[in-house]
Amino acid sequence: MKLENGIDGHVVLVTGAGRGIGLGIGRIFAAAGARVIFNYHTSRQAAEKAVTEVRDSGGEALACQADAGVPIEVDRLFATASAAFGRLDVLINNAGTYPTSPLLELKPEEWDSVINSNLRSAFLCTQAAAQMMKIQHCGVIINIASIEGSFPAVNHAHYNAAKSGVIHFTKAAARELGCYNIRVNAISPGLVDRPGLERDWPEGVSRWRSSNPLGCLGTPEDIANACLFLASPGARWITGINLVVDGGASTAPAF
Repeated sequence: MKLENGIDGHVVLVTGAGRGIGLGIGRIFAAAGARVIFNYHTSRQAAEKAVTEVRDSGGEALACQADAGVPIEVDRLFATASAAFGRLDVLINNAGTYPTSPLLELKPEEWDSVINSNLRSAFLCTQAAAQMMKIQHCGVIINIASIEGSFPAVNHAHYNAAKSGVIHFTKAAARELGCYNIRVNAISPGLVDRPGLERDWPEGVSRWRSSNPLGCLGTPEDIANACLFLASPGARWITGINLVVDGGASTAPAF
């Protein structure tokens, strides 16, 4: 059953949609009636499975492999979207990596890799999408940031910097693209559950639950629903914001 959210038939491109949050976003938009491009870098099987599920339920979708941090691959990704659907209504910049490394051991190539996958990808894809959207004189771009962009975590200097950059890039893009009726917003998720997370990091999950006002982790669907709102006509006068979706974790005092 399709959800009624004002985006039925819209063309939506989600980067990093082969797993986790991106996969959840793609599925929610498809359920709302959007035509979805599931971009993936390496998670081909999951992306193609999602496309099959969408098509089996009567929707339209395709999977497209591309590294969102490489200009020539971004060009190919957007050319594929244009050839398939002729337009682009919503871009969700979700692609990124999440490694850990102590600052004093962080290698320059590790820094570059995280900045490229999380921040450079958002810049490249936003630029490509805006070129299409300004011709239509409408469009929505949503960048997936992180609460670590505002509240840095230990051993994540490169990731913290990248996500902080995403938040401020969002504001800059919103100012410049508003004249084309393109809205640009960010979403900063808190800790989102994934298979094996509690097994791999039991003490961290326990700390999160005990300090979180709602006492739980988020899900990919929680982030997807926030994206759905920001992409909808109900958010027509919202641009340049960073919507924190973290169960209230960022309300905790640091003292």
